[in-house]
Amino acid sequence: MDMTNKHKITIGYIFFYILFSVDTWRILMGILISAALSPQLMKTNPLSGSGEVMLYIMLAAIGWAITSYPATRMALLLRKLILKGKA
Repeated sequence: MDMTNKHKITIGYIFFYILFSVDTWRILMGILISAALSPQLMKTNPLSGSGEVMLYIMLAAIGWAITSYPATRMALLLRKLILKGKA
């Protein structure tokens, strides 16, 4: 079995690999959830600087964990739309 890459790694290849990756969308949605909810939570209970950072990280991780299904659907939709004539 040949273990060499079948694709030449280019900027375009990396871009579309990232675009079609489910984890890209999960990370992005986690960050968006964290950015939306953290300021609201900090209004109710002021935190120190390190507490704020921990809250952002914690909410981003929770957002990443709960967005598996929507991220999978998003990646599949993009693959379908962009690659519809290929494969």
